[in-house]
Amino acid sequence: MLPINKPLLGVEEKEGVLKVIEGGIMTNSSPEGGPNVRAFERELARHLNARHVVAVNSGTAALHTALLASGIRLGDEVVMPSFTFAATAGAAVLAGAKPVFVDIDLSSYNMMPRAFKKVITKRTKAVIPVDLYGLPAEMDEIGEIAEEHGITVIEDACQALGASYRGRMAGTLGDIGCLSFYPTKVMTTGEGGAIITDDDALAEKLGRIRTHGQVKGNDSVILGGNFRMPEIEAAIGRAQLKKLPGFLAARARNANALKEKLDGAGLVLPEVPEYCRHNWYLFTVRCKTAAERERFMSRLLEGGIGATVYYPTPVHRIPLYAGLGYGTLKLPASERAAQTVLSLPVNPAVTEKDLDRMAEIIKKTKKNP
Repeated sequence: MLPINKPLLGVEEKEGVLKVIEGGIMTNSSPEGGPNVRAFERELARHLNARHVVAVNSGTAALHTALLASGIRLGDEVVMPSFTFAATAGAAVLAGAKPVFVDIDLSSYNMMPRAFKKVITKRTKAVIPVDLYGLPAEMDEIGEIAEEHGITVIEDACQALGASYRGRMAGTLGDIGCLSFYPTKVMTTGEGGAIITDDDALAEKLGRIRTHGQVKGNDSVILGGNFRMPEIEAAIGRAQLKKLPGFLAARARNANALKEKLDGAGLVLPEVPEYCRHNWYLFTVRCKTAAERERFMSRLLEGGIGATVYYPTPVHRIPLYAGLGYGTLKLPASERAAQTVLSLPVNPAVTEKDLDRMAEIIKKTKKNP
């Protein structure tokens, strides 16, 4: 089966891991982190043209830590799209906040700025736009609305490393940005995440929160947790970061070729505004109906293509949030997308032959449903 995504690891990652094992430093409990963590942070900050990167142990930890550092408290409201992975909402709930779900624009699958503006109240303290599938949200308009109301912008760029918006890298487009290095992302550290900011004081606070709010050790001054990135993960990340440009180029090549091959197949193909660069974490098409989506996916899977649905249920309708009273919320574009989107593999391991096979299966299924 050709997977939708998979980690691509080689000898450089193995060598980095062995050096950590031989050196004996597996982690470091100081706010600054261990030697590989510090090096990974510097290298990633340079890649993003950012002042500070704080590495943590997952994308969820990045979001949670960012919310804590932003002063989010019990009862505060955090606006976010519902058409995303549950971690975005979960981080807000873990911080004591109330998620406020808004609808998306079907052309981008990202939060509609005007939908954000409509739900702002006195309790709205943060907004988390999600750069879904690797395409940045409309961050300028969202930022202007947030600034007008004194709201912190936490960019969930967990899927968007390497993407850009008006010449700026995804993850640097808000007050704080969050990345994920889960194994299926465009690069991996095994697990892991990172927080990006240009604010010196905030970066220091983030470093403390990731290690129990400590300054020197056993002296917690603020609430924190164990959100540290281990040294082995950072070593893998350093090797992966060097390969990232090649990974992104291969994804772009595959995505552009697949768009050409699927032209005229009756699917809604991904749109990329001229001022954005997509990282093609996921190449997502939209079908006319849920039944058509199921036919395409079934035939593709039978043909050894790992077509996958991201996401079959909007967050406000999954059991946890439906049980909290969100289930009756009407977000028509989010619900439409959940019923009809389908993601196809364009990762660097995909070949021209694989792309031809995908297009052939889709076109045959369209002709003979």
